Amino acid sequence: MTTPPAVALRDVHFSYPDGHVALDGLSLTIAPGERVAVLGPNGAGKSTLCLHLNGILRPQSGSVAVGGLAVEAANLAEVRRRVGVVFQDPDDMLFMPTVADDVAFGPANLGLPRDEIAAAVARALDRVGMAAVADRPPHHLSFGQRKRVATAAVLAMDPDVLVLDEPSSNLDPRARREFGELLATLDQTLVMVTHDLPYAAELCARAVVVDAGRVVADGPVRDVLADAALLAAHALELPAGFSLERLRG
Repeated sequence: MTTPPAVALRDVHFSYPDGHVALDGLSLTIAPGERVAVLGPNGAGKSTLCLHLNGILRPQSGSVAVGGLAVEAANLAEVRRRVGVVFQDPDDMLFMPTVADDVAFGPANLGLPRDEIAAAVARALDRVGMAAVADRPPHHLSFGQRKRVATAAVLAMDPDVLVLDEPSSNLDPRARREFGELLATLDQTLVMVTHDLPYAAELCARAVVVDAGRVVADGPVRDVLADAALLAAHALELPAGFSLERLRG
C-alpha cells in the first residue's frame, strides 16, 4: 500500500477580503520525513501556504491534504493534531500561568486522561530541554526559552508535521544555534518558512521558492541557494561572507 504524502496541496487558490491574491494555483507535495525550507520575498504567500496546512485558512479552490486526510471542516480536529505550527512570536502561543499549563493545553483539548497529559507534557519539555522551568510563568523566560516552550506545546500533540514560521527570527546567535540543533534532532516532517538562508541550508535538504502565490523553484537546498540569478529574481540574498562553496559541500 502506497504511503500518502505528508502534505499535498493541489492547485490552491486563496485571496484575502481586500482582493490580494495570496495563493494563485499553488501545488506542492512533501513526502513523510522530508525537511523543506519555504523561501520567497515578503508577500509571496509563504505564511498563507502554511496556514492552509492545519486549516487555519482553507482554499477557495483546489485541495489540501495531510497524510491523505483532506483539510476540511469535518477533519479539522485530527488535522490540527497531525500538523503543529510554531509561530514566529512564541508569545502568540503562550498564555497560561505556567509553562506546564501551556504545554498541557493541547493534550487537554484532546480529552486525554490526566496521567497521559502529564506524561505528554514531561516528554515534550524534556525534548526541548525545558523540563526545569515547568512551573515558571512563561513571560519570565528569555525569548529563546519561550520559543522552545512554544515548540514543546506543539510536540505535546505528537504531530506528524511540524511547521515553523521564521524559526530563527529574533534569536541571538547562541539561541539561534541551539534551536537549530534542537530542530535537527526532531523526527517529524519539517516545513520551515524562513528568510534565513544559511538556516535553511543547515536544517533542510529541499528548498521551495514561492513568489506571487506560486512555486517558482523546487530542488535540493544547496542547488537553489547557489543559483544567484534565481535568488536575485525573487529578492533573496545570502549574507555577506557566506560561502557558496559551503552550500555545495
